[in-house]
Amino acid sequence: MHFADEITLDDGRVRLEPLGHQHADDLSRAAATLAPAWYTSVPSAGEVPAEIDRRLSLRDAGAMNPFAVRRLQSGEVVGMTTFCSIDQPNRRVEIGYTWLGAAAQGTEVNPAMKRLMLGHAFDACDAIAVSLLTHFHNRQSRAAIERLGAKLDGVLRNHRIMPDGSLRDTANYSILPHEWPAVRNGLDARLARR
Repeated sequence: MHFADEITLDDGRVRLEPLGHQHADDLSRAAATLAPAWYTSVPSAGEVPAEIDRRLSLRDAGAMNPFAVRRLQSGEVVGMTTFCSIDQPNRRVEIGYTWLGAAAQGTEVNPAMKRLMLGHAFDACDAIAVSLLTHFHNRQSRAAIERLGAKLDGVLRNHRIMPDGSLRDTANYSILPHEWPAVRNGLDARLARR
């Protein structure tokens, strides 16, 4: 399989569905629960349709595989995530552009979602590296990535220009194939406790 192949991933807790405009209402409700932070780029409720369009455009160009995140306990779509920075010839991919509504944060959703995506990347797509990037100042995201067992490769200074014109330093993490079994065991143990 390829990282860009359209697929649905489901573990009984969450379902990652190919993103489409049918998800806009749920995603707008989830986005409305978030207080904007200067170091994130989560769309506002009104920006969700345009963000769906942007991600679908990148999908059509082969640069991104976007998903809507459905929490099966409630049936609601609670956020978005993607395979992005797809480098199929080198079997490298990033998991990114992820956000979850407030009600889904700190629940089983994020570890279940990461378990599905990492399993697909390593087991189905034979990835040699999966990257996870976040703003250097996004402590919550960095802590979540580190709990996965991802290793900090370094900080890319002045990596991106933010919408407000500020410069973003990006913390660049990765997981390699020989690390995947330990990461998988850690995620499985976390999910078994929920």
